[in-house]
Amino acid sequence: MNVLIKSATILDSKSDFHNQTLDILIEKGNITNISKRIKNTNNYKEIQLDNLHISQGWFDSSVCFGEPGFEERETIVNGLKTAAKSGFTSVALNANTNPVLDTNADISFVKNMAKNNAVSLHPIGALTKNSQGKDLAELFDMTNAGAVAFADYKNSISNPNLMKIALQYASSFNGLVCSFPQENNIAGNGVMNENITSTTIGLKGIPALAEELHIARDLFILEYTEGKLHIPTISTAKSVGLIREAKKKKLDLSCSVAIHNLVFSDEVLTGFDSNFKVSPPLRTKEDIDALINGVKDGTIDMVTSDHNPLDIEHKKLEFDFALNGTIGLESAFGALNTILPTKTTVKILTKGKERFGIKNTSVNVGNKADLTLFNPDTIYKFSQTDISSKSKNAIFKGHTLKGKAYGIIANNKIIL
Repeated sequence: MNVLIKSATILDSKSDFHNQTLDILIEKGNITNISKRIKNTNNYKEIQLDNLHISQGWFDSSVCFGEPGFEERETIVNGLKTAAKSGFTSVALNANTNPVLDTNADISFVKNMAKNNAVSLHPIGALTKNSQGKDLAELFDMTNAGAVAFADYKNSISNPNLMKIALQYASSFNGLVCSFPQENNIAGNGVMNENITSTTIGLKGIPALAEELHIARDLFILEYTEGKLHIPTISTAKSVGLIREAKKKKLDLSCSVAIHNLVFSDEVLTGFDSNFKVSPPLRTKEDIDALINGVKDGTIDMVTSDHNPLDIEHKKLEFDFALNGTIGLESAFGALNTILPTKTTVKILTKGKERFGIKNTSVNVGNKADLTLFNPDTIYKFSQTDISSKSKNAIFKGHTLKGKAYGIIANNKIIL
């Protein structure tokens, strides 16, 4: 793959050309020249786009594609195509398939399905067998097959001893354990944040305490085991505070937040729109402020779309009965870029790779081309036409966003 990119503004603090608008020559998938004006002497394909910006390829630490088992929701091939169009060159795939990804063979299957794709797929193996929270899955075997971490997607580990053993065992091969933060005995049958809004509209609430208590427990266990822990999709102000204090102790700890939890408060649920039913639930404006501050000061290590395609039969139901989840790859950049400066947005979308053992590739001569192409100033209303996913359960549908990805150049391929 040979291509000449014309007049691109490079946003990459690790690049020698950060903040400069230059031409970029890519030959056989590698960056061979970056300078003011490069002549197209070899008649390569040229890319010249309106207000073109380029950064390191973006990474999403939590996506679901359904396959195997839930292909009606999404397939791996179309999911990766959606990721590419949305600007992501690498995604971490959750294990919530049927069967659950809990063996060496399961990890090998999804890796093979994603072969020769522009987007690199990095599977997250289930932490426990069938994600049932009873017995540890084949963690080491899955690592050998290519698993980058271990998590029971949206299922918390209720047994503290099992979490202790998981952290101790995984640390023997530098494995990353993920723990979804919810104490189910406190969350009960709640379907939204417990607050004045839940009382007003008559829906059962999930107290912030359910998340915070689970995080506090896991942090004590982490300190005891000296393991390696990632806490996905935190949602409350106290959670940010707990993690901030734990990091001061130099624990091997990271966390993420879902983009929709940075944008929407529980007040949007007065319309009972099941697209807003997510896990963890949308919280208060005070929580949103604390989460955004946590992103800005580095307490929160990464953001995720928490992309979870769901078919209409499981989503377009009464609020109590609808499944939790929203698609988010297509809206991720525009939503985040609406609430944060572009440079901050790009920095956050390129963070997190190293935590999952994925190499970062800066925009420099001699490096492999792993690039996201985007326009940070496009303002548009997110609609059905912006959705590439098979499922259409989009929390941002109808909302005005700022910034749009053109596509990617990665793995010696161009997707625009």
